[in-house]
Amino acid sequence: MKVPYLDLKAQYADLRNELNGAIEQVISNTAFAGGPYVSAFEEEFSAYCQCAYAAGVSSGTNAIHLALLALDIGPGDEVITAANTFIATAEAISHCGATPVFADCDPETYTLDPASAEAVITHRTKAIIPVHLFGQAADMDAFMALGKKYGVYILEDASQAHGAEYKDIRVGSIGVAGCFSLYPGKNLGAYGDAGIVVSNDHGLIERIKLLRDHGSVRKYEHMVVGWNSRMDGIQGAILSVKLRYLDEGNNLRRKNARYYTELLADCPEIHLPKEHPDCKHVYHIYAIRSDRRDELLKYLPEQGIGCGIHYPKPLHLQPAYSHLGKGRGAYPVAEAASSRYLSLPMFPELTEEQIRYVADTVREKIVQGTASSRTTEPVLA
Repeated sequence: MKVPYLDLKAQYADLRNELNGAIEQVISNTAFAGGPYVSAFEEEFSAYCQCAYAAGVSSGTNAIHLALLALDIGPGDEVITAANTFIATAEAISHCGATPVFADCDPETYTLDPASAEAVITHRTKAIIPVHLFGQAADMDAFMALGKKYGVYILEDASQAHGAEYKDIRVGSIGVAGCFSLYPGKNLGAYGDAGIVVSNDHGLIERIKLLRDHGSVRKYEHMVVGWNSRMDGIQGAILSVKLRYLDEGNNLRRKNARYYTELLADCPEIHLPKEHPDCKHVYHIYAIRSDRRDELLKYLPEQGIGCGIHYPKPLHLQPAYSHLGKGRGAYPVAEAASSRYLSLPMFPELTEEQIRYVADTVREKIVQGTASSRTTEPVLA
């Protein structure tokens, strides 16, 4: 049996007529860069996130970057974020001229640890970016308390958590703003690059809209030096269609995750994802942890199963951030997790048969390895 890690073709097949109709409408109206289809999606997505305003941009990286610029964060400032996230979170900080400061993660949820973040706050800290990793919200009560205590912004990186909830509140609506990637593989994904910022701060969103379009308030009138970071009209139209099915897709992901957990619950040497009781996890990624990760990473593709690692090397150990001087051992939880993570296939269209095959194959390899290790143990006198 073949089980892909992700199957975007299956999703397209289900929505083909609606998506093709939306794309044709954009082309017929030649509304390609920004325009009414982007505005419509902004209204729909901000309402979905329980926010008043939104600004569509060209990527999730730009969403964080422009949000930081709109908060006047720049050279000399520090922004704290997770060591165990995709580099885009840190890149957005660097592109502002600010310095990314990393902190460790919680050993159960893998989201940014508030205590570790608080330990690295200085007089230069201007913001903290908790990452809602793998589809689960960070401890937002703790981060909002830190924001109030130290007078820093809390900016949510919700790029993996479209529709996730913290205490029945949608992520993205809790901090000063929420930043989402709409990359094709996300729970809500475009057919190309796109991103969006949501907020209840009208002024902040207006500044982002200014920055995304060359600092222009009207054609050939530029108030500030900006960027070319508009969302394409075709992406806005596609996302409006797909947004209607986001909750259904997330519920299927949650169902798939429950089935994985049921099948692997008693599997030795496997640490399964934990859903915090305050959170509604949307399982962008179903990441198990195992000391036998590298064996599984080789074995599963041999059996026709797609898998991956998110993320194999924490950011402080990346060459791009070696200048920060944080070597191995600086963030031990993130480092330990990165050497053990393994992401199993996860998408709404997964069948129970496919999930059973993946779980049985994981179990088979673990049991085989356990038996093999027993045969090589020295005999005690």
